[in-house]
Amino acid sequence: MPLHGSALPDFPWDSLAPAKARAAAHPRGIVDLSVGTPVDPTPAVARDALTAAADSPGYPQTIGTLALREAITAWFARRRGVPGLRTDAVLPTIGSKESVALLPALLGLGEGDVVLHPRTAYPTYDVGARLAGATPVAVGPDPADWPDARLVWLNSPGNPDGHVLSVRELAAVVAWARERGAVVASDECYAELAWDGPAAADGVPSLLDPRVCGEDHAGLLVLYSLSKQSNLAGYRAALLAGDRALVARLTEVRKHSGMLMPGPVQAAMTAALADDAHVAEQRERYRSRRRVLLEAVGAAGLAHDPLSVAGLYLWVRALSRPATSWELVDALAHRGILVAPGTFYGPHGEGYVRIALTATDERVAEAARRLREGGPIG
Repeated sequence: MPLHGSALPDFPWDSLAPAKARAAAHPRGIVDLSVGTPVDPTPAVARDALTAAADSPGYPQTIGTLALREAITAWFARRRGVPGLRTDAVLPTIGSKESVALLPALLGLGEGDVVLHPRTAYPTYDVGARLAGATPVAVGPDPADWPDARLVWLNSPGNPDGHVLSVRELAAVVAWARERGAVVASDECYAELAWDGPAAADGVPSLLDPRVCGEDHAGLLVLYSLSKQSNLAGYRAALLAGDRALVARLTEVRKHSGMLMPGPVQAAMTAALADDAHVAEQRERYRSRRRVLLEAVGAAGLAHDPLSVAGLYLWVRALSRPATSWELVDALAHRGILVAPGTFYGPHGEGYVRIALTATDERVAEAARRLREGGPIG
């Protein structure tokens, strides 16, 4: 399991430092909408469970407590339309980013292997392939255009663009992968945050949904995180589920390497997964902030991607004239608003910026005021 750190690109967010300094010089302070880190309180149900489990002198199990695994399977049935998932088909992970970064290596991929990921995507899919010594390849949505690969990453709802894959699109990927013996890993961390269209009405489909894969999860893995839905980013509470054989293989490697979720965090995660009320409350906070920012970006001469129907971000471009991603970052920084350039997410992100919904109501309202008062950008 070689880790090829020398092959890594520069960490993209470091390049935002000049724009951040410019935004921070604004008389009314910076509004940082560049990173999707939660700012709202961790729900009491999770904090209380963490406190109650704080006396935790022994080593936790890699596979997690039975209570946690049962909470995960119940959550999949109740919230994701995946009934009948067994407790040996799920595994807690220390956040989902480590799974994204390490999965190719943990699956034994290396030199000569190809890892596919969306062409506009979270950069860690690319980084994880490089860490394993494999070759990352960005692809469009149609599997008919894809090269052969050992691993396919899906991300629905997508970061940064908020696009959602339909049951039909997911099923097409599963069929393509099974013809070639490839593993499909679906990052579904924003699935509880759907705003428009069929996803809002019927829910975001999961890769493990019977409508997608029948009753067979062979070759399929789903990643999920409680960072967004439950404001547990600081707890590093996440999970993966799917193919029992793959989960067993990953569990064995994690046992040997000591990748253990702390016992109190397992208790907090168990409680959070069983409680839908706090998730609904947080969703409404983000819905309100999204509405405020959507109205304001139009006044600033920015167009929101109409296919961006879910997730924690607006995916916008200049409306009146072409502008590069960094030109938009610079223009918004002069208004004291920091955003992420679309090029952080691959060359197909050029001309776009990602605007996060993860700021307080007061800061979101301040950003909206600056967008309206400044007039159209360009």
